[in-house]
Amino acid sequence: MRIQGISGSRGVAVGNVYKYIQEEIVIPDYEVAEDQVEAEIAKFATAMAATLKQLDTIRQKALVDMGADEAAIFEAHMQIAQDPSLSDGIKALVESSKMNVVAATAQTIETFAAIFIGMDDPYMRERGADIKDIGDRLMRNMLGMNPRGLSHISGEVIIVAQDLAPSDTASLDKSVVKGIVTAAGGPTSHAAIMARTLEIPAVMGVGDIEGFADDVRAVVLGTDGEVITEPSDEEWDRYTKEAALFQEELKRLKDSANLEAVTKDGHHVDLFGNIGKSKDADHALTMGAQGIGLYRTEFLYMENDELPTEDVQFEEYKKVAEVMHGNPVIIRTMDIGGDKELKCLDLPEEMNPFLGYRAIRISLNRPDIFKVQLRALLRASAFGDIHIMYPMIASVEEVKAANEMLDECKEELIAEGVAFNTDIKVGIMIEVPAAAVISQILAKYVDFFSIGTNDLCQYTLAVDRMNEAIGNLYQPLHPAVLRLIKHVIDASHDQGKFTGMCGELAGDPVATMILLGLGLDEFSMTASSIPLIKSILRSVTKAECEELAQKALSMDTAEEITAYAKSVLAEKGLA
Repeated sequence: MRIQGISGSRGVAVGNVYKYIQEEIVIPDYEVAEDQVEAEIAKFATAMAATLKQLDTIRQKALVDMGADEAAIFEAHMQIAQDPSLSDGIKALVESSKMNVVAATAQTIETFAAIFIGMDDPYMRERGADIKDIGDRLMRNMLGMNPRGLSHISGEVIIVAQDLAPSDTASLDKSVVKGIVTAAGGPTSHAAIMARTLEIPAVMGVGDIEGFADDVRAVVLGTDGEVITEPSDEEWDRYTKEAALFQEELKRLKDSANLEAVTKDGHHVDLFGNIGKSKDADHALTMGAQGIGLYRTEFLYMENDELPTEDVQFEEYKKVAEVMHGNPVIIRTMDIGGDKELKCLDLPEEMNPFLGYRAIRISLNRPDIFKVQLRALLRASAFGDIHIMYPMIASVEEVKAANEMLDECKEELIAEGVAFNTDIKVGIMIEVPAAAVISQILAKYVDFFSIGTNDLCQYTLAVDRMNEAIGNLYQPLHPAVLRLIKHVIDASHDQGKFTGMCGELAGDPVATMILLGLGLDEFSMTASSIPLIKSILRSVTKAECEELAQKALSMDTAEEITAYAKSVLAEKGLA
């Protein structure tokens, strides 16, 4: 039987099904007597100690198996678990509402997770899974349940689960777990990100796992987002050979990760990494990144009860600049908004937050916050090639206003005798269709564009990409989207500027040749995607990519374009 899902991690894997079903947490329904409040809160302290010990064990395993970047995830989990606002919130519910500590934990964790889950940025939204994972572990420890984990599995298996938490994936043994299938999630889920890090083929979002049975043979076609259960002997032999070839390909890609990204006819392409914290920059370099194309600064605002100071931000930006050794670092100014409930900023609730008070709109309305960030960015520019990028631009007026504040900050620093790069480059995200349409005008006021395809596609097609009912309508290779991308690139080139891309499409191998053919100068993506995209670029000529792009632009549907691009890759042995 063939089951269609969403590609989470490319490749082919074969193995026997292991259904990972966790015992459900049942929240107790009782109130705490006044004289038992202290004892109830003590349960939380005991559970916290056990949780921190477990997380440290997971962190140490991740450090050995996956490296410092992935281990840092669990350092962050330990920090979140010990956040006073989390423990204080739980204790306050027990004391004031006489709620039992498990129920209080569940409610508090749900509030914390909702801050992230409601976000538009898929990377940030999936961080809600981190919060829930911590809460899940805390509650299991309070209730005396077995902690989550997959370290006990043996053989060669395909893990099938409703979803996998960060700590689940960190405990995976790559020699045992050959493939992953989840009912929920997508390419930006933690399970998918960790699967890509571990180079385990994965298919997410299959919807229902009731039809899977333990010990039945299965094939995971990660690239196509498809799962085959109970394959025929002929299929089993075929895909077993393909799985072996995939492992050989991975080794080849790793060996060539640090080669130059240059086409067969000598055209150089900038391949950059997307990061969320300074710690991620090292991994991007390891995977062959030549710069950072998107540094999301939102974590600095979301992880604290107070707005980050200029010095805190400066130190963080400086770290990235120094790690990248003079290579470009494009830092996006705070992309927060009405869809995000931040502890450090009181934002209004909105009927339609994705079209509301967010990103550059907040920055321009709150110069007291925005100028702090701009000053920190300018100061850090003295230590590397930092570029500043404004998000969600829709008009020339917004660019002018932002640049006026930037000029004010420059004048202040000059007066204070503080060094910075006086020629710092300033660019904008092209993610609002209006910006794409007037890109020829906007190019006069900036040094570069970076196309955020996630939002550009969502806004252009009027499709909420997280709405499963219409998920099939979210098509980044839709003719309208490709035409906007081409228009933006041409507008920048006409005025001697460059255009990059930092949306998910930049790391999609099916789109690589089309994007290069459209003239894209810089591709920025999740670090683990860089070796494959670099391999494709080194295997083609710019001329044949231009021919492919022109043919794609002449097609009527996203389905036609996708099928055509896949067929070309297959002909070249790159699929």
